Amino acid sequence: MAAIQDPSYVKICALLASRLSISLASARRRVDQAAAQDGHRDLETRRAKAQAMLDALDEVGTNHGSQLDTLLQNSEGDGNFILED
Repeated sequence: MAAIQDPSYVKICALLASRLSISLASARRRVDQAAAQDGHRDLETRRAKAQAMLDALDEVGTNHGSQLDTLLQNSEGDGNFILED
């Protein structure tokens, strides 16, 4: 049976996932890896690490969603874009 997740940790990871335009699982994995690099694996440290990552995104002010939209836009002159499948 899956372990019950801490709601505040999941919420912070969900906000991080939303800001980075990635899945919740990817955001949790990033936080878990960053906390493991610091040598801490407890819930409080992971929650603090996730909040720090979210605060760092707020400081930078980059909207990764719009950046991804820009990257996904195609141009008709792009030779690498396939119109037919």
